[in-house]
Amino acid sequence: MADSASPDTHVKPFVFDSRGARALHFSINEVQSRMLLDDPDALDLEYTRTMMAVLLFVPEPRRIAMIGLGGGSLVKFCHRHLALARLQVVEINPHVIALRDQFMVPPDDDRLQVALGDGARAVRQWEAEIDVLMIDGFDWEGMPDGLGAQRFYDDCHDALCPGGFMVVNLHLGDARYEVLVDRMRRSFNDAVLTVIDADKSNSIVFACKGRALADYRPGIVRPPAGLDGAAATQLLGAFAQVVAALKAGRR
Repeated sequence: MADSASPDTHVKPFVFDSRGARALHFSINEVQSRMLLDDPDALDLEYTRTMMAVLLFVPEPRRIAMIGLGGGSLVKFCHRHLALARLQVVEINPHVIALRDQFMVPPDDDRLQVALGDGARAVRQWEAEIDVLMIDGFDWEGMPDGLGAQRFYDDCHDALCPGGFMVVNLHLGDARYEVLVDRMRRSFNDAVLTVIDADKSNSIVFACKGRALADYRPGIVRPPAGLDGAAATQLLGAFAQVVAALKAGRR
């Protein structure tokens, strides 16, 4: 049996430049990630900004783990704007990692490590000290079964520190969508919030270990104090969207 990390077992993505942006594709019809060539650390796609709205609940994360590298949008944003955070990324497709220079992902250093591996396996080995766990793992067929299993979400819950958050990007068109959200509710004792993007294509699911969602009191939307102006400007709309979902009781 071929190793899951072997290049032969994974579809090779391709890069396409157009109108000042560079995009990562598995098929020409779907954009996996997109980078603005004149602002490579910006979050160009709405769903990435919504995922980073987790900073409303965890304003100064010290350890962020990510499953799925893609074009590195989330990694680059966190590396640039969250100076206190250590970043650990697991990506199963070696062809994706091979493109990190084209998407200007910083090299590994004392704050950032990108590893080749199976995210569902890796999360079982992490100790319960992760503040934010971000899951954006898709291939040309969609989200792999291993990232949607009940055991996986149980393991994600166990890997988080008290008050920690899991943030998951889901496709609303996935036939398993309701099942996946229900599994997250089971693993996180119903401490789950769903936020649907404007074009009804993605749903970002926030799940917390503890009572942070239940205790959060939506008010005037203000960026976390430690976030610089450029980052805060990018995320202000996403913060407002998440607060609106809280007020609407979309849980």
